[in-house]
Amino acid sequence: MIALLIVLCEVAFWVLLAAGLALRYVAKKPKLGAAVLLCEPLLEVVLLVVTAVDLKSGAEPDWKHGLAAVYIGFTVGLGHHTIKKVDAWVAHRWFGGPPPVKAPEYGRARAVHEWRSAARWVLAGVTAVALLQAAVWYVGPGGDISTLRMWQQKMGWVIGISTAVAAYYTLFPKRAPEGHEETAAEREPAEK
Repeated sequence: MIALLIVLCEVAFWVLLAAGLALRYVAKKPKLGAAVLLCEPLLEVVLLVVTAVDLKSGAEPDWKHGLAAVYIGFTVGLGHHTIKKVDAWVAHRWFGGPPPVKAPEYGRARAVHEWRSAARWVLAGVTAVALLQAAVWYVGPGGDISTLRMWQQKMGWVIGISTAVAAYYTLFPKRAPEGHEETAAEREPAEK
């Protein structure tokens, strides 16, 4: 049941995103569109509650419970950014908005961009690790928590790799090709 709920939450995420953007741009109701988009976190609350109830009712923790925590973590860390990127793309593609800002390719601006991206992934990983640890405590010493610990290790890898990529771009910045004229986006970081 948990695996099905995760799939339903993912589908509902994209349905709510499409509905919110349709209300914003097609129906010209930006406040109502924003209200629909603000319903996105409710999906994670439902998933969290159902997972907790499943564990409380005696289910052995398995990969699905760990995946639920990871899904919630990734939504916390990456959901807002995803919504902003899709919104900018839809506004540009179909409604005459400005083109989405591209990530800088070179130098310090690229390093800053990579650190911002890493921060989102680290937030996702830390949130998932915290939820997994809460599940470990919730299950208690008598339950098999090996799958939850396995997910925590995987999130440790996500955190480490994200940080390593950002550090690489800081220590070894990509240089612009000869004759390349620096744009405003490359002088200033693209995202805030």
